[in-house]
Amino acid sequence: MENKLHISVSPHIHSKRSTQKIMLDVLIALLPATIAGVVIFGITSLAVIAVCVGVAVLSEFLFNLIVKKQQTISDLSAVVTGLLLALNLPANVPLWQAAIGTLFAIIIVKCLFGGIGRNVVNPAITARVFMLVAFSSLTQAAFPVDSTAGATPLPEIVGGLQSAAETGTSFDVLTVVSLKDLFLGNVGGAIGETCSVALLIGGIYLLVRKVITWHIPVAFIGTAFVFSLALHGFDPIAALSLVLSGGLILGAIFMATDYVTSPTTPLGKLIFGIGAGLITVLIREWGIYPEGVSFAILIMNILNPYIDSLTARKMFGGAKK
Repeated sequence: MENKLHISVSPHIHSKRSTQKIMLDVLIALLPATIAGVVIFGITSLAVIAVCVGVAVLSEFLFNLIVKKQQTISDLSAVVTGLLLALNLPANVPLWQAAIGTLFAIIIVKCLFGGIGRNVVNPAITARVFMLVAFSSLTQAAFPVDSTAGATPLPEIVGGLQSAAETGTSFDVLTVVSLKDLFLGNVGGAIGETCSVALLIGGIYLLVRKVITWHIPVAFIGTAFVFSLALHGFDPIAALSLVLSGGLILGAIFMATDYVTSPTTPLGKLIFGIGAGLITVLIREWGIYPEGVSFAILIMNILNPYIDSLTARKMFGGAKK
């Protein structure tokens, strides 16, 4: 009788969805935010995007060529990294700084660790943190084309709420910015973080395509909202404005959900999202940087192996430790 029992190591179930197809879906999901960023911030944002994407692809190609590795630029992961970093930068960032940040993301964070799937932390988010520390001018967000919109409202909102809490007075967030402007992106900030509607459309696309699950984005955004609500007198307008300001939605949907640097189990994803939301609010309220999303995701990336270990499913028939 023919032996029909085949013994092999996992994985035993393979998907037809390749890395290239997944990255293409992410690029499609980022398209609304990219278009919105170009419309809001003008032609200079296109230059930043072109530099980041171009340097990302070229640096990965040259690295593989020099170390004689198989070329991987066709999987589109370098394009995604470059675009994500560009969308996390202000439109007025010097192009040479954008190029250095991209080189750091691809060469230091990704390629030197063995390439896609082997990096410990998210390349784009780590490069943004590197640039925030290395280039102080990066903390000054770009002004949109419409000069009446002003600079990114997050520091002013946080400062106003903290001042009101210290003096025992009230602070109306709507005197700084309207929720409509926050939803539509008519405010200052990084190229891809201002238009919440565009980001949510991209997130829905990724959920429908099953590229991501709801766990991390919902836990991240929900925790930040609830924590902000508790800190600021249970004012829903203030809490919502803090969620819509800065890069929280961009980070929760597109950065924190990175397959390589986020947990694999549903419980682990929830823990990851809750942790990122808490750290984001803590840094925003008491840190020296106006935006805590990048640092929060980076910290949770580092903790990810421990979260995965604690929430790993027990193997069928495995002994109890």
